[in-house]
Amino acid sequence: MQSSPIKAFVFDAYGTLLDVHSAARNAMDDLGKNGEAVSDIWRTKQLEYTWLRSLMEKHCDFWQITSDALRYALRYHDMESDRLHDRLMSLYLELTAYDDALKTVKLLKSAGYPTLILSNGSQNMLDKALEHSGLAADIDRAISIDEIEIYKPSPSVYKLVTDQMKCTPSEILFVSANAWDVAGANSYGFRVAWINRFKRPQEILPGGPEFIIDSLSELEQLITT
Repeated sequence: MQSSPIKAFVFDAYGTLLDVHSAARNAMDDLGKNGEAVSDIWRTKQLEYTWLRSLMEKHCDFWQITSDALRYALRYHDMESDRLHDRLMSLYLELTAYDDALKTVKLLKSAGYPTLILSNGSQNMLDKALEHSGLAADIDRAISIDEIEIYKPSPSVYKLVTDQMKCTPSEILFVSANAWDVAGANSYGFRVAWINRFKRPQEILPGGPEFIIDSLSELEQLITT
């Protein structure tokens, strides 16, 4: 790390700091045996709709995309109902932080590094989820794509960070659990740490991680070596 000083640590939010599947886990009494499958489809469609809308130039905010993706997931399992939809959407504003997220962000903050989030999430969603999860106190700023109305992995999104920090891309260490986001961030010029919690192979795309970690807590080793 000493050979290329890092000006800030920037985190993806959903799937990296916040457990996107915690909403469904907190509604298993309604979802029953389909809970995990509904959550998986919900997340998959949420991501697909951001990419498709960006390509079609038909933007809507992440809250609407999350709602549309959930309706599809429930419809797929013949479970569509306004009551269940509204309950799960409410729970999405109260996602649980991963166990290693709170400690790691606090440690980086105490070490003097600016800590930011760069997310596809709408600003209101981010603010509520970070407050509920306890992460808000140690995040300097949560940057939403609301400002430019296009989703990651567009280079325009990653540029929001360098504009905010007035730095070069190589001065940012970007952290994400999403391999497609890793590719996009590194293609823009960020140094990238991929937290590969689920032991998946690396995507075959331009750009890739400089570091592959199993836990966010491993970031501590990067700032002390």
